[in-house]
Amino acid sequence: MKPTTTIRAELEHYLRERGKSIHQFAEISGVNAGTLSAMINGNRPISMGQLDRITAGMELEEGYFYELYVEECFIQAAPNWRRLKPFLYRCAELDKLDCIRQTVRQVTDNLIYIPSIFETAEDLFRHGRAKAAEILYRVVAESEKYQHSERLALAQYRLFKITIGQDQQVNHRTAVQFEPYVERLTEEQQLDALKDLANVYASLQYWDKVKDLAAELGERAAIQYDHVYDHTKLRRQPRQTEYPLFLYILYAYLLQSAVCEERGEYEEALHFVSLYSDMDWVKETDEHSLKIKEQYRGLAKVNTYLYELMMGKVTVLQDYVEYIGSKEEEILPGLVKIVEAANRFNINVDDTLARFESHIAACRDMNPSSGTYTRQMVADGYMNLMIELAYYYLQSQRYEKGIACMLDSLSLAVEINSDAGMMKCVGLFEQFREYATVQAEDTYKLLIKKGTFGYIGKERRGTP
Repeated sequence: MKPTTTIRAELEHYLRERGKSIHQFAEISGVNAGTLSAMINGNRPISMGQLDRITAGMELEEGYFYELYVEECFIQAAPNWRRLKPFLYRCAELDKLDCIRQTVRQVTDNLIYIPSIFETAEDLFRHGRAKAAEILYRVVAESEKYQHSERLALAQYRLFKITIGQDQQVNHRTAVQFEPYVERLTEEQQLDALKDLANVYASLQYWDKVKDLAAELGERAAIQYDHVYDHTKLRRQPRQTEYPLFLYILYAYLLQSAVCEERGEYEEALHFVSLYSDMDWVKETDEHSLKIKEQYRGLAKVNTYLYELMMGKVTVLQDYVEYIGSKEEEILPGLVKIVEAANRFNINVDDTLARFESHIAACRDMNPSSGTYTRQMVADGYMNLMIELAYYYLQSQRYEKGIACMLDSLSLAVEINSDAGMMKCVGLFEQFREYATVQAEDTYKLLIKKGTFGYIGKERRGTP
C-alpha cells in the first residue's frame, strides 16, 4: 500500500479519479451518504465495519487501510476499547499481526485495559487464532509480571502451549520459564499444566523431571477425585478439566512406567502397569469414561508385552507386533522398542519392518491432530526409530541402509534442534565412517554445518 496522509484523503482521491459522487459510492459501499460526507470532512470517526465496506467499495484487498487506521485511531487519538476490540478481531482474522502489535502498544501503560485484552486473547485462543492471541498474552504477562495473579499464570500457561513446537531447545526454555507459574493456576488447571509439562520433558528425555511431575500429577488428581466422591466430606461438583479426573491418575501411572522403561527398570515398570490396569476404583460409567478405561486396558496389555520383550522374553514379540498393528498411533513408538530389543538381543525383525514399511515412510511427516502423542513426540519418535534402525542395519553389515537411516535421523535431529539426537548420530557415523559413500560423506558434512551442535561449542569452551 502506498503511504498516504489519511484514509479520508485516499477516499477523496478515489472519488475524484473515478468520477463518482458520494451518493454513487454510498450505493456501492453500503455506507450512508451523509456518513461518508461527515467522514471526508473530518467530522465523524470511521468505525471498523464502515472501514471494511469502504475498502470493499474501492475494490481493495481486505485490511488495506489497517496500518493507517492504527495511526489515526489509536496513535494520534486516544484509544477507545469499543473501537479497538473489533479491530483486534479483524486483524486476527486477516493475520495482520503487526497491526495488533502496534495497537496494543498504545494501551499497555493503562492497566485498565489489561482484563479486556486478556479476555480477548482467551477468545482468540479458543477459536484457533494462536498467533494473534500470543501477542495479547505477552502484553498481559509483561504488564502483570510483578503481580501474583491467576490471570498472569494463565497467560503464561497459554504462552507455553502456543510456543511448544518441534525445536527442542526452545521447548526446554519454554518449559523452564513456565514451570514456576503452575502453583498459581487453579487446581484443575494445574492438572493439565503438569500433564503438558511432563509430556514436554518426556520428549526432551529429562526423565527425572518426568518422574517428579508425574508423581505430583497423580497426587493432586487423587486429592481432587477424593473431594468429589468421598461422601464423608462436603461433596462438591468437579470443576472443568480437559479430561475426566480419573484419567490424570491413570496417566500419572503411565508416565511413571515410561520413566522406569527408559531407565531399564522393567520390573518396576510392570508394577505401574498393574496400577493403571486396576480401575475398580473409578466411579464414572458414562460412555466416554468407558472408552478411556478400555484404552488403558489395551495400554496395560501392550506394555506388559513390551516390558517382557525388553527383559528378553522373545516369545511375546509376535503378540506385541499384532497389537501395535491394530493401533495406528502405537506403531511408531512400538517399532522404536522392537528395533531396540532387536539390537539388544540380536533378534531378526526384517519381517516386522517389511510389514510396516509404508508406515515408516509416512512417519516423518506425521502430524497428529489429537491424542496422547503430540507433534514433538512424533518427531522425536521418528528420529529415535531411524537411529535404532541405523544400529540394526550396520550391525548386520548392511552399511548403505544403515548410513541412510543415520543420516535421516541426523537430518531430523538438526531440524528439531535435538542435541541428544545429533550426538548419537555423530558417534555412530564416526564409528562406521569407512563404509560411507562420497555422497553420504557430503550429506553428513552439510548436516553438521547446518546444525547448531551446541555441545561441540561447549566442549571447545570447556563448559561442563
